[in-house]
Amino acid sequence: MSAKLIEGKKVSDAIRVEISAETARLAAMGIVPGLAVVLVGDDPASKVYVGSKEKACQQLGIYSEVHRLPATTTQEDLLLLIGKLNRQSNINGILVQLPLPRHIEEKAVLDAISVAKDVDGFHPVSVGNLVIGDESLLPCTPAGVIELVKRSGIDISGKHAVVIGRSNIVGKPVAMLLLREHATVTICHSRTADMETIAKTADILVVAIGKPKAIGRRFVKPGAVVIDVGINRLPDGKLAGDVDFEDILDVAGYVTPVPGGVGPMTITMLMLNTLKAAKQANQIGE
Repeated sequence: MSAKLIEGKKVSDAIRVEISAETARLAAMGIVPGLAVVLVGDDPASKVYVGSKEKACQQLGIYSEVHRLPATTTQEDLLLLIGKLNRQSNINGILVQLPLPRHIEEKAVLDAISVAKDVDGFHPVSVGNLVIGDESLLPCTPAGVIELVKRSGIDISGKHAVVIGRSNIVGKPVAMLLLREHATVTICHSRTADMETIAKTADILVVAIGKPKAIGRRFVKPGAVVIDVGINRLPDGKLAGDVDFEDILDVAGYVTPVPGGVGPMTITMLMLNTLKAAKQANQIGE
């Protein structure tokens, strides 16, 4: 048996076709969704991400603004910019690229973004809405994971899902979204006793721990769906996930590759959130 590949690029491309059709429909009404990205400092990886977001906006008919600020920018000045963007009617989504320089408090910045424009889904109110099941803009990577599973024809309802990792960005929200899809969810982390045994009971295994090739076949139930959220650069420069891809290939039923699995979904879901925020701001239904 060899696992079927869940190709994030294919799923992402299909969603982008849907987004393009919808932005064209809005354009006919004189509405252009707008995304503002704020980059503080010159972190090389952040620069690449921001460039990819700009390109995606351009391709999908979304207006974009990028505010590139020096690393010496004060927290006060950054908060003033966010306040201005909150009031700008042509901006529907605001994203502050993380990490921020050490002298800026991340929580204060994320909390300052208007909930209606929180396309990253990190604001405490957005998180609260996610937990209680109210309408909200969902965190992009976790939402992308759910889309990958569903669009691959895999039914989540009634399945046992195990999430390895408890970060606020991936682990916790993806667990909540799996619960929303009626899975029975277990969260494992660095203090979990006998993680191998627990993971091996998973019909759907989501791994997000930031450790290259940490999860091998011993953790995988035969036929399980394995979603690898990790992306790590190895000493030889190659990219690897948190799952040992080659090791689990003949055990898992479905698996996401790295690169080309969850990665392409994140920016696509950000574009979808920007579109959704624009429709909500203009009171436009589906």
